[in-house]
Amino acid sequence: PKDARSHYLPGMIEFFLAFAVFLGAHSIPAQPALRSRLVSRLGETNYLILYALLSLALLIWLISAAVRAPTILLWSTELWSYHLALAAMLPASWLLVGGLATANPFSISLNRGPFRPDHPGIVGWVRHPVLWGFAIWAAVHVIANGDLVALIMFGGFLLFALGGMKILNRRKERQLGDEWQGLQPTGRRWSVGQLLATFGLGSLFYMAALHAHPMWGPNVAAVALS
Repeated sequence: PKDARSHYLPGMIEFFLAFAVFLGAHSIPAQPALRSRLVSRLGETNYLILYALLSLALLIWLISAAVRAPTILLWSTELWSYHLALAAMLPASWLLVGGLATANPFSISLNRGPFRPDHPGIVGWVRHPVLWGFAIWAAVHVIANGDLVALIMFGGFLLFALGGMKILNRRKERQLGDEWQGLQPTGRRWSVGQLLATFGLGSLFYMAALHAHPMWGPNVAAVALS
Protein backbone atom coordinates (compact mmCIF):
# COMPACT_ATOMS: atom_id res chain seq x y z
CA PRO A 1 0.00 0.00 0.00
CA LYS A 2 0.99 3.59 -0.62
CA ASP A 3 0.91 4.49 3.10
CA ALA A 4 3.24 1.60 3.92
CA ARG A 5 5.70 2.63 1.21
CA SER A 6 5.74 6.23 2.46
CA HIS A 7 6.44 4.92 5.96
CA TYR A 8 9.23 2.50 4.98
CA LEU A 9 10.95 4.42 2.18
CA PRO A 10 12.64 7.36 4.01
CA GLY A 11 14.16 5.11 6.68
CA MET A 12 15.43 2.59 4.14
CA ILE A 13 16.89 5.31 1.90
CA GLU A 14 18.91 6.76 4.79
CA PHE A 15 20.06 3.30 5.83
CA PHE A 16 21.26 2.34 2.34
CA LEU A 17 22.93 5.74 1.92
CA ALA A 18 24.77 5.42 5.23
CA PHE A 19 25.78 1.85 4.39
CA ALA A 20 27.09 2.87 0.95
CA VAL A 21 29.09 5.77 2.40
CA PHE A 22 30.52 3.54 5.14
CA LEU A 23 31.64 0.87 2.67
CA GLY A 24 33.00 3.49 0.28
CA ALA A 25 35.02 5.16 3.03
CA HIS A 26 36.61 1.79 3.81
CA SER A 27 37.21 0.74 0.21
CA ILE A 28 38.30 3.85 -1.70
CA PRO A 29 41.07 5.11 0.66
CA ALA A 30 42.43 1.55 0.86
CA GLN A 31 43.54 1.78 -2.78
CA PRO A 32 47.37 1.85 -2.60
CA ALA A 33 47.87 4.90 -4.84
CA LEU A 34 45.30 7.04 -3.03
CA ARG A 35 46.45 5.89 0.39
CA SER A 36 50.06 6.78 -0.46
CA ARG A 37 49.05 10.30 -1.50
CA LEU A 38 47.02 10.82 1.65
CA VAL A 39 49.81 9.52 3.89
CA SER A 40 52.43 11.70 2.16
CA ARG A 41 50.23 14.77 2.61
CA LEU A 42 48.96 14.12 6.15
CA GLY A 43 51.65 11.90 7.64
CA GLU A 44 51.10 8.29 8.72
CA THR A 45 49.96 9.09 12.27
CA ASN A 46 47.58 11.90 11.28
CA TYR A 47 46.13 9.76 8.49
CA LEU A 48 45.42 6.88 10.88
CA ILE A 49 43.86 9.16 13.51
CA LEU A 50 41.62 10.92 10.97
CA TYR A 51 40.68 7.62 9.35
CA ALA A 52 39.76 6.11 12.73
CA LEU A 53 37.64 9.15 13.66
CA LEU A 54 35.90 9.11 10.28
CA SER A 55 35.22 5.38 10.59
CA LEU A 56 33.76 5.83 14.07
CA ALA A 57 31.54 8.73 12.98
CA LEU A 58 30.24 6.81 9.95
CA LEU A 59 29.64 3.69 12.05
CA ILE A 60 27.59 5.71 14.55
CA TRP A 61 25.57 7.22 11.69
CA LEU A 62 25.04 3.82 10.10
CA ILE A 63 23.87 2.18 13.32
CA SER A 64 21.60 5.16 14.07
CA ALA A 65 20.11 4.92 10.58
CA ALA A 66 19.60 1.17 11.05
CA VAL A 67 17.77 1.78 14.33
CA ARG A 68 15.45 4.30 12.63
CA ALA A 69 14.84 2.04 9.62
CA PRO A 70 11.64 -0.05 9.56
CA THR A 71 11.80 -3.46 11.22
CA ILE A 72 11.05 -6.32 8.84
CA LEU A 73 11.38 -9.53 10.82
CA LEU A 74 12.85 -12.58 9.09
CA TRP A 75 13.02 -14.90 12.10
CA SER A 76 12.18 -14.70 15.79
CA THR A 77 15.15 -14.35 18.13
CA GLU A 78 15.52 -16.70 21.07
CA LEU A 79 17.03 -16.05 24.50
CA TRP A 80 20.08 -18.16 23.65
CA SER A 81 21.04 -15.67 20.94
CA TYR A 82 21.42 -12.94 23.58
CA HIS A 83 23.54 -15.25 25.73
CA LEU A 84 25.67 -16.00 22.67
CA ALA A 85 26.15 -12.29 21.96
CA LEU A 86 27.09 -11.55 25.58
CA ALA A 87 29.63 -14.36 25.63
CA ALA A 88 31.15 -13.78 22.19
CA MET A 89 31.53 -10.02 22.46
CA LEU A 90 34.10 -10.24 25.27
CA PRO A 91 36.74 -12.07 23.17
CA ALA A 92 35.68 -9.92 20.21
CA SER A 93 36.50 -6.83 22.30
CA TRP A 94 39.89 -8.29 23.21
CA LEU A 95 40.59 -8.88 19.53
CA LEU A 96 39.46 -5.41 18.48
CA VAL A 97 41.24 -3.40 21.17
CA GLY A 98 44.28 -5.65 21.40
CA GLY A 99 44.64 -5.67 17.63
CA LEU A 100 44.49 -1.90 17.38
CA ALA A 101 46.99 -1.45 20.24
CA THR A 102 49.53 -4.07 19.10
CA ALA A 103 52.09 -3.43 16.36
CA ASN A 104 51.11 -5.58 13.40
CA PRO A 105 52.87 -5.49 10.02
CA PHE A 106 50.30 -7.86 8.53
CA SER A 107 47.00 -6.14 9.22
CA ILE A 108 45.10 -3.20 10.72
CA SER A 109 46.72 -1.52 13.73
CA LEU A 110 47.05 1.93 15.28
CA ASN A 111 50.43 1.05 16.78
CA ARG A 112 53.19 2.21 14.46
CA GLY A 113 55.95 0.88 16.70
CA PRO A 114 58.36 -1.88 15.67
CA PHE A 115 57.02 -5.41 15.53
CA ARG A 116 58.90 -8.02 17.57
CA PRO A 117 58.35 -11.56 16.25
CA ASP A 118 59.55 -12.97 19.60
CA HIS A 119 56.94 -10.88 21.52
CA PRO A 120 54.06 -10.64 19.03
CA GLY A 121 51.25 -10.48 21.60
CA ILE A 122 47.87 -11.22 20.09
CA VAL A 123 49.40 -11.24 16.58
CA GLY A 124 51.15 -14.48 17.53
CA TRP A 125 47.71 -16.10 17.82
CA VAL A 126 45.68 -14.25 15.18
CA ARG A 127 47.16 -12.48 12.17
CA HIS A 128 44.12 -10.20 11.70
CA PRO A 129 42.76 -9.63 15.23
CA VAL A 130 40.80 -6.46 14.42
CA LEU A 131 39.04 -8.02 11.46
CA TRP A 132 38.29 -11.21 13.40
CA GLY A 133 36.83 -9.16 16.25
CA PHE A 134 34.74 -7.25 13.74
CA ALA A 135 33.61 -10.51 12.12
CA ILE A 136 32.53 -12.03 15.45
CA TRP A 137 30.64 -8.84 16.34
CA ALA A 138 28.84 -8.92 12.99
CA ALA A 139 28.01 -12.63 13.11
CA VAL A 140 26.44 -12.66 16.57
CA HIS A 141 24.45 -9.50 15.78
CA VAL A 142 22.97 -11.13 12.67
CA ILE A 143 21.78 -14.02 14.82
CA ALA A 144 20.50 -11.90 17.70
CA ASN A 145 18.48 -9.43 15.59
CA GLY A 146 16.65 -11.45 12.98
CA ASP A 147 15.42 -8.58 10.81
CA LEU A 148 16.18 -7.52 7.25
CA VAL A 149 18.18 -4.38 8.02
CA ALA A 150 20.37 -6.22 10.54
CA LEU A 151 20.97 -9.04 8.06
CA ILE A 152 22.05 -6.58 5.36
CA MET A 153 24.22 -4.46 7.63
CA PHE A 154 25.87 -7.06 9.86
CA GLY A 155 25.98 -9.65 7.08
CA GLY A 156 27.75 -7.07 4.92
CA PHE A 157 30.20 -6.35 7.75
CA LEU A 158 30.92 -10.06 8.11
CA LEU A 159 31.66 -10.50 4.41
CA PHE A 160 33.70 -7.27 4.40
CA ALA A 161 35.86 -8.49 7.31
CA LEU A 162 36.42 -11.99 5.93
CA GLY A 163 37.19 -10.68 2.45
CA GLY A 164 39.48 -8.02 3.90
CA MET A 165 41.73 -10.67 5.43
CA LYS A 166 42.41 -12.26 2.05
CA ILE A 167 43.00 -8.87 0.43
CA LEU A 168 45.41 -7.80 3.17
CA ASN A 169 47.33 -11.09 2.99
CA ARG A 170 47.97 -10.63 -0.72
CA ARG A 171 48.78 -6.92 -0.41
CA LYS A 172 51.13 -7.23 2.55
CA GLU A 173 52.98 -10.20 1.09
CA ARG A 174 53.48 -8.23 -2.10
CA GLN A 175 54.59 -5.08 -0.23
CA LEU A 176 56.93 -6.82 2.21
CA GLY A 177 58.50 -9.22 -0.28
CA ASP A 178 61.29 -11.30 1.30
CA GLU A 179 60.68 -9.52 4.62
CA TRP A 180 57.30 -11.29 4.88
CA GLN A 181 58.83 -14.55 6.16
CA GLY A 182 61.21 -12.80 8.53
CA LEU A 183 58.34 -11.03 10.28
CA GLN A 184 56.39 -14.21 11.01
CA PRO A 185 55.95 -14.66 14.79
CA THR A 186 58.56 -16.99 16.29
CA GLY A 187 56.66 -17.41 19.57
CA ARG A 188 53.53 -16.43 21.45
CA ARG A 189 55.02 -14.31 24.21
CA TRP A 190 53.34 -11.13 25.45
CA SER A 191 54.75 -7.95 26.94
CA VAL A 192 53.05 -6.45 30.00
CA GLY A 193 51.78 -3.59 27.87
CA GLN A 194 50.27 -5.98 25.34
CA LEU A 195 48.50 -7.93 28.09
CA LEU A 196 47.09 -4.76 29.68
CA ALA A 197 45.97 -3.30 26.35
CA THR A 198 44.36 -6.51 25.09
CA PHE A 199 42.66 -7.86 28.20
CA GLY A 200 42.48 -4.77 30.41
CA LEU A 201 41.41 -2.11 27.92
CA GLY A 202 39.51 -4.72 25.90
CA SER A 203 37.41 -5.65 28.93
CA LEU A 204 36.77 -1.98 29.73
CA PHE A 205 35.64 -1.45 26.14
CA TYR A 206 33.30 -4.44 26.48
CA MET A 207 31.72 -3.02 29.63
CA ALA A 208 31.38 0.45 28.07
CA ALA A 209 29.74 -1.00 24.95
CA LEU A 210 27.37 -3.06 27.07
CA HIS A 211 26.43 0.01 29.10
CA ALA A 212 25.84 2.09 25.96
CA HIS A 213 23.97 -0.63 24.08
CA PRO A 214 20.44 0.50 25.11
CA MET A 215 20.98 3.69 23.06
CA TRP A 216 20.95 1.61 19.85
CA GLY A 217 19.21 -1.62 20.74
CA PRO A 218 17.87 -3.74 23.59
CA ASN A 219 19.56 -3.94 26.97
CA VAL A 220 21.14 -7.27 26.12
CA ALA A 221 22.44 -7.96 29.61
CA ALA A 222 19.05 -7.29 31.21
CA VAL A 223 17.23 -9.51 28.71
CA ALA A 224 19.75 -12.35 28.93
CA LEU A 225 19.89 -12.33 32.72
CA SER A 226 16.15 -11.87 33.29
